[in-house]
Amino acid sequence: MRIERALPILTVTLLLFVIWYLACIPMNAVLTTPKIQAAGGGLFNTLALSWNEGRPVLPSPHQVLREVWNTTALVAPWSIKSLLWHLWVTLSSTLVGFVIGGFLGVVLAIGIVHVGSLDKSLMPWIIASQTIPILAIAPMLIVVLGKTGLPAIITKASISAYLCFFPVTIGMVKGLRSPDVIALDLMRTYHASAWQTLLKLRLPASVPFLFASLKVSVAIALTGAIVAELPTGAVAGIGARLLNGSYYGNTLQIWAALFVAAFAVATLVWALGLFERISLARMGEKP
Repeated sequence: MRIERALPILTVTLLLFVIWYLACIPMNAVLTTPKIQAAGGGLFNTLALSWNEGRPVLPSPHQVLREVWNTTALVAPWSIKSLLWHLWVTLSSTLVGFVIGGFLGVVLAIGIVHVGSLDKSLMPWIIASQTIPILAIAPMLIVVLGKTGLPAIITKASISAYLCFFPVTIGMVKGLRSPDVIALDLMRTYHASAWQTLLKLRLPASVPFLFASLKVSVAIALTGAIVAELPTGAVAGIGARLLNGSYYGNTLQIWAALFVAAFAVATLVWALGLFERISLARMGEKP
């Protein structure tokens, strides 16, 4: 069963790598064509030079993996040259913003479900808040919050919280309203209070919706943390590595930072999925 599940993923991954390798040839042609002609042409020279250009337009997969290895395994984790150190700087604000945004989303959802006026007045504003491009609002938030004397990690985390509270709010509203009418009628028959109904019926029913929302939120929380590092001219973090790589045309540094960030997000999503399975199993759901 595990092999059957992994086979489609491996197939798509292999196909993407093949496309990536092939794309390196035309993308790097402006740099490699003179070298290929000087080497006498031929398929071998074309592939070798296109896939191993020193400062490529599009680095090949093995070049990116080598850069990741050189900046993670071959340098001290606490060194400014280490991608792990930069990743931790970004992850710290990501996790803080994720917790703040997730808590805010749950509180807002509970209020919207139980207070009719909030549903009609607050929900449209929550939806409208996500129409504002984050690249436009991030510099303003960073400057305003920076003037308040808040720690830098909270300032950056505010962008992550702004992005990730929305899916949690929408998912939890859907989850809290998911119990059947007959179940709600049964709770009223037992003279259960709104608080008892929330704890014993609505919250347990919303758990699958909550975890689905959290998986989306943790991914965009990292995006928010990276975006928050861009307008501040940060010297640490994944955003700082992307800026530095773009300034000096170091595409290998850019791609390595992106790969490490993507791996970190995939790990966080996997951890949430594991916690979801454990939680649902403890609630009595069969696998």
